[in-house]
Amino acid sequence: MRETDKIFHLAIPCKDLDETADFYEKLGCKVARRYDDRVTFNFFGDQVVCHLSPEKIDSNPKMYPRHFGITFLNKAAFEETLQAAKKNHLPFFQEKMVRFGGKQEEHWTFFLQDPSNNLLEFKYYHDESMVY
Repeated sequence: MRETDKIFHLAIPCKDLDETADFYEKLGCKVARRYDDRVTFNFFGDQVVCHLSPEKIDSNPKMYPRHFGITFLNKAAFEETLQAAKKNHLPFFQEKMVRFGGKQEEHWTFFLQDPSNNLLEFKYYHDESMVY
């Protein structure tokens, strides 16, 4: 189990800092720091740094194997994030769907696509024991 004194860090490429900041702020993430070549966000309690690297953008992203995101333990928080994405017209790569229906690991999931084609997954498991 993760200790509360640790924060996960992820660095990803972006093609434009302004549109990247706009996307993540609409998702509810706060800008922690911004420089000429990167912007750092509080991404649901973890740190995501978007480095200006337009030459590193995936022009044809696929869900698997490369994406990142949040697994919610609270169903209401999952729904709030989904509604915020819809309200702010964030681009969905995959609308909300059920995965592994009828099985113990059944969960809801949706994917967003940031302005640099990074894919973000948000999910909620009905059975919390299946989170890991």
